[in-house]
Amino acid sequence: MPASPRDTNILVASLLRDLASVQKTTQSKWGYQRAAQAILNLDEPIERLLLPDGTLRKIPNVGPSSLRVVMEALETGASPTVEQAIAAAGRGADVAKSRALRVNFLSRAQVMAALRNPRLREPRPADYRGDLQMHSVWSDGSDSLHDLIEACIARGYRYCAITDHSYGLPIAGGVSMADLARQHDEIDRLNESFAGWFRMLKGIEANIRSDGSIDMKADELARIELVVASPHSSLRSPADQTPRMIAAVTAPGVHILGHPRGRMFGSRPGVTARWDDVFAAAARTKVAIEIDGDPARQDLDFELARRAVDAGCLIAIDSDAHSGAELRYADTALAHARLAGVPTDRVVNCWSVERLLEWANLRRVQH
Repeated sequence: MPASPRDTNILVASLLRDLASVQKTTQSKWGYQRAAQAILNLDEPIERLLLPDGTLRKIPNVGPSSLRVVMEALETGASPTVEQAIAAAGRGADVAKSRALRVNFLSRAQVMAALRNPRLREPRPADYRGDLQMHSVWSDGSDSLHDLIEACIARGYRYCAITDHSYGLPIAGGVSMADLARQHDEIDRLNESFAGWFRMLKGIEANIRSDGSIDMKADELARIELVVASPHSSLRSPADQTPRMIAAVTAPGVHILGHPRGRMFGSRPGVTARWDDVFAAAARTKVAIEIDGDPARQDLDFELARRAVDAGCLIAIDSDAHSGAELRYADTALAHARLAGVPTDRVVNCWSVERLLEWANLRRVQH
């Protein structure tokens, strides 16, 4: 199985994040953070921007002080400037913790490389038929359902699932059951309008409570075509949460375990669990394990996704988009799937809508 190549863009961006974390002024902190994000978003490795005279082609939002770090990293793989700033601030331990939380993240450049790499044979971008986790104005997203459909069609999709947050997560604008009914009426109208072109599934992103139960009642889940259950609490605890996650993937009505760890780049480790046990339980119940493509999440990453495949799991490849522009985050999830060697037939997003609905109905709570 091909390994993920060295990702210089991640290295450089991480150094700039470290430098941002020890700044004394908000302006300086934001400046280094913007530079880091600009490098993470590059479509090509930063070393390809080197000019014949040894200088670097201009990158928007990367100023002279950030450029010094970039050049040091390109020359030596490290940055004395950053290390000296960390030492002077007395923040070595904090930075070390943050660095440990950046394992197996991909920059945009490495995502694009994985999508183009002929050695990574599946799943192919052309096999991907629809995104099964996204958020609209009904919860904490910024686009309407109609606009999301148009954005999906522009990417060549045949279906999607709208998975706004459930009412158990009010901080994310969780949808009440009354509002969900109105959303379903809107989805029915849109599906009628786009019949033969596109199908929008009535989904939800439910919250996994600390005991592994889902924050919706059985009769409520029965109204929903596709349920993504995700952890949104206890994401920094080192305590083993295997029973919680097994309870979630064996709960009636759950189709997909969303961003299983709930990790965040450089800041949050996410759920600690015996993941092979969780994957074995999910394989038995035919609950898909998600690779969430949000660049700050990338959860599962390619190494853990390989273990899910070895356990026999189905896989969902999703963007977790909160706008049409963020649908491209599915590329990141697809890159991890390709690096993990996920068989195309195991990816629920690569199925026809008829096969997808047949699987979803088997897991759906019946009235």
